[in-house]
Amino acid sequence: MTTIAPAPPALLHTVGDRALSWLDAHRDYFRLTEADRARGDALVERLKPIGELAINMRMLFREGVAGSRQRTRAGALLDFAWRELLDGGNVLAAHQHNEPFSPVSLEIYAAFHELDHRHPGLEAALELPRRSTTWQALEMPPCRRLGVLNAERRMGLTPSGDLARATAATWLGHRPEPWTVHLHTAYDITHTVFHLTNWGEDPGGLPEPLADYLRLYLPAWATDWAELEHWDLLGELLIVDACLPRPALDGELWERYAAAQSPTGAMPTWGQMPQGDPSDVFDTVHHPTLVAASASAMATSRSLSAGGT
Repeated sequence: MTTIAPAPPALLHTVGDRALSWLDAHRDYFRLTEADRARGDALVERLKPIGELAINMRMLFREGVAGSRQRTRAGALLDFAWRELLDGGNVLAAHQHNEPFSPVSLEIYAAFHELDHRHPGLEAALELPRRSTTWQALEMPPCRRLGVLNAERRMGLTPSGDLARATAATWLGHRPEPWTVHLHTAYDITHTVFHLTNWGEDPGGLPEPLADYLRLYLPAWATDWAELEHWDLLGELLIVDACLPRPALDGELWERYAAAQSPTGAMPTWGQMPQGDPSDVFDTVHHPTLVAASASAMATSRSLSAGGT
């Protein structure tokens, strides 16, 4: 069996602390504009970062490795997202009313629901479309279908489809030739793992054949994307590694990843940090920075559990 050399917990923790500091300092860029609210397609695109923020902050709380300063920041960010960005859930309820068969509100609300934020009106509005055949017939990529099923599971709702069948339909579920992985496929792989394990909360949710397949090929994929300096995807692959029952990636990848983080705490999507209008820069790097915060929390937790120092 190959020995995996872990990264130092201090390095793992520092990446997350710096990323969270940057997110907190730039929180106002998550805000929705009146133009966003008026256009359905623009609204969905602007809601995605808020949902990602909630998921990633929940992961940080769940892992329990954040210091008091990090926990305070994460809590303030979540409260800001729910009360100010989503108006206590009213923004999601309005979107559900306007597009009753869109799963967007469900997927975003699930993360806040897990954190004990409730909007009874939104929950009632979700019930009718979920009981319809249309809801089950909505055409979407297999990985997205898996995400909807996981959102329903996280809220304690009756699943609208079969989890095993949805898993088998994904790229990862087929376990195809590993050299066919390109950028879009790689994100399908990472999100299939996230949905099956609920972002690492339940490693047992990943079927053993898929875990074995990932342990075999994940090192080559991660090394390739590190060579290409695609830090957003490398961060997601580091999270996938933390979702596995046993790690597959060497700590050297973490050292390269940490070295790519900017002095401000932001993580570039690829290559170096972009320059330009702060709003445009935020739109480009907020996702990899959220990923860095989550990857840090999960890797630090796993390292401490394994007795790292």
